[in-house]
Amino acid sequence: MKSHSNFDEGNKTHGSRERGNFGQKWVKSISGCGRMVIGGEINRKGVEALLEKQKAGEGVFKWCNVAVLQTLLLHQSKPELLGGRQVVKGRENSNNSEEFEYLVSEFGWKARRLAKEDDEMRKVAAIQAEAFHIPVLFFDDVFFEFFKAEVLSGLLYKLRNSPPNRYACLVAEPNNEAIKSQNKLVGVVDVTVLRDEDVLQRLHGAEEYLYVSGLAVSKTFRRRKIGSVLLKACDMLAIVWGFKYLALRAYEEDYGARKLYSKSGYEVVSGDPPWMSTWIGRKRRVLMIKRVNNFA
Repeated sequence: MKSHSNFDEGNKTHGSRERGNFGQKWVKSISGCGRMVIGGEINRKGVEALLEKQKAGEGVFKWCNVAVLQTLLLHQSKPELLGGRQVVKGRENSNNSEEFEYLVSEFGWKARRLAKEDDEMRKVAAIQAEAFHIPVLFFDDVFFEFFKAEVLSGLLYKLRNSPPNRYACLVAEPNNEAIKSQNKLVGVVDVTVLRDEDVLQRLHGAEEYLYVSGLAVSKTFRRRKIGSVLLKACDMLAIVWGFKYLALRAYEEDYGARKLYSKSGYEVVSGDPPWMSTWIGRKRRVLMIKRVNNFA
C-alpha cells in the first residue's frame, strides 16, 4: 500500500524532494564522488567527502542537504548517534509508556505510536523507502540508500520539532507474540495537524484537521488488511486529539489506494485543476476527507 502523492505532501516541510531528476543529477556528478554504496554498505569516505563539500557550499547535489548526508553516515553507525534511545528489552522499561498504548487491534495486527528508539525509526524509514522509492536504471542501490537516509532524516526532524499532539508516526505490528518478540514492524503511517485553507474550506466549522500521509506496508505483508488497521488507528488518534476531520490526497488513477480509502470512510471532495496535469505534467491528485464517527 503506497501513494507517492500522499508521501510527498506529508513530508513537504522537510527539505526538498526533487526525485524526478534524481538519477540524472547523480549520473552527471558521480565521477567526482565515487560509489556511495558498495554491496549494501556505505562508502563512508565518499559520503564524508561529499558532506564536506556541501558544508563548504561546493557541493554538486543541490537536492541532497547536509542533514541527509549526516543521517546517511549515522544510519550505519552506533545507534545512540541518531538521538533516540537504544532498544530496551521488554519495552516495559521505557520512560514514555504512552508510546506503547495500542490504538487498534484487528485482523491479527496492532497499531500504536512509534517508539522513539533508533531501531524502530530505522525500520520505519526502511518500510517507507521500500514503498516510495522510484527505481532508476543506473546505480539504483545508491539512490535507494540516499532516499532511505532522506526518509530517516525527515522522520527525525519531525519527531524533534513537532509537539506530541501535532504529529504522530503510527506503526503496525503482529498480534502474534512469537513474531512480535522479534520487534517486527509491518506498516507505518504519518499523521500531522494542518490548516491548509484549500482543505479547510471544505470542512464545515473546522480550524484544523489531521492530514494522513506516508501510508506504507512492508512488501511481504501487503494485502493483509494492515493498511485498514493503520487508517483506523488514525481515526482513533483523531478522537483522542479531538479532531473532527481527517484528510489525505491520492493519485486519481491509483484505484487500489482510493478503494482502500473509500472503504475506510474517505470521500473524494475535489481534485487538482486540469492545468496542473496538462501543463506541469504531474499526475492529477484527488483530495479525500473523512468526518470522524465520534463527532457525527
